[in-house]
Amino acid sequence: MNSIRRFVDKIKPNFEKGGKFPFLLSTFEAFETFLFVPNIVTKKGSHIRDAMDMKRTMIVVVIALVPALMFGMWNGGYQNSLALGIERTLLENFWFGFLRIFPILVVSYVVGLGTEFIFAQIRNHEVAEGYLVSGILIPMVLPIDTPLWMVAVATIFAVVIGKEVFGGVGMNILNPALTARAFLFFAYPTYMSGDFVWIKGLMKGEGIVDGFSGATALGQAAINEPLLNTSGNTMSGMDMFMGTIPGSIGETSTIAILIGAIFLIYTGVGSWKIIFSVFAGGAAMGLLLNLFGGNALMEIPFWQHLMLGGFAFGAVFMATDPVSASQTDRGKWIYGFLIGVLAIIIRVLNPAFPEGVMLAILLMNVFAPLIDHYVIEAHIKRRLKRAKVSTNANSI
Repeated sequence: MNSIRRFVDKIKPNFEKGGKFPFLLSTFEAFETFLFVPNIVTKKGSHIRDAMDMKRTMIVVVIALVPALMFGMWNGGYQNSLALGIERTLLENFWFGFLRIFPILVVSYVVGLGTEFIFAQIRNHEVAEGYLVSGILIPMVLPIDTPLWMVAVATIFAVVIGKEVFGGVGMNILNPALTARAFLFFAYPTYMSGDFVWIKGLMKGEGIVDGFSGATALGQAAINEPLLNTSGNTMSGMDMFMGTIPGSIGETSTIAILIGAIFLIYTGVGSWKIIFSVFAGGAAMGLLLNLFGGNALMEIPFWQHLMLGGFAFGAVFMATDPVSASQTDRGKWIYGFLIGVLAIIIRVLNPAFPEGVMLAILLMNVFAPLIDHYVIEAHIKRRLKRAKVSTNANSI
């Protein structure tokens, strides 16, 4: 590493003011800080020294996402083998999924980082590390059969409209990854839902085994069909928990997502208050709707709602986004609980859109500042009242 450090220091003057390429300073600093810890320190004002900087925070989130991503790669091959009636080993299924998902990851990072670099150069700002997480989140919330050009368009939309128009990293009010997913859902709905988009390599019915069901559990329940897995057998609770069912790349395995959640909470990067309150809100609303019944979605046991669709993934990795989520302690409880409640309401009471987690989180992203505002105002009023009581007592 010392030789690389010397090489970087040698070429650095070329990108500084007075050098040959000063207009590429932002790009150079982005690569330098990727290789080494930044040597920039605070010059004035009070500040806190902490080993957990932005880069380390982003890397922790990426590591937490790895179990769900790895399982998604294996499940991509597994679902294909079930649909076609092919016997494959664990490694063969993983390799099949890897070859289909890796290009999506590459497109997401290349296009997203390219857009970030362009905006950094235009604004003469530093390139922030925030896209390290967004670049992996965007593919994980998409079906495995999403065309690469759609991934590119959605990524550009997420970076430009979801983040840069608000001022860049730390200023966005919406989660960028969910912004990309929402854009694709409303712009190209046929590529985001159906029986075939969740399983790669199918030719709209050719070579599929008898009893094949490529629809997600929520998609089947929305049209009052029994919940079946890809091979046509009844979908069990263990299938849902392990994730051996059709769905978006990183959203099917609840156990893999929970492993990531434990890591985020242990490192202090993810808010356990938001995670717990999202699940609590979803369970409460699911249980309430179970009491009334009315359609197949309302009759799904409340605990199964927490494992289906993108609920668990959204609760752990999307709702906890530190930029777009509530910042106050009490606000986090309210914010998370309302996400869980709204997700189940949208999912159950709107059969045309049986997955409500995305819209619930985006909606609460917008209301998060308002929640924090009223929480802070309540604190101020309570303290003023306490101070007034104390003053009156002293005067007596």
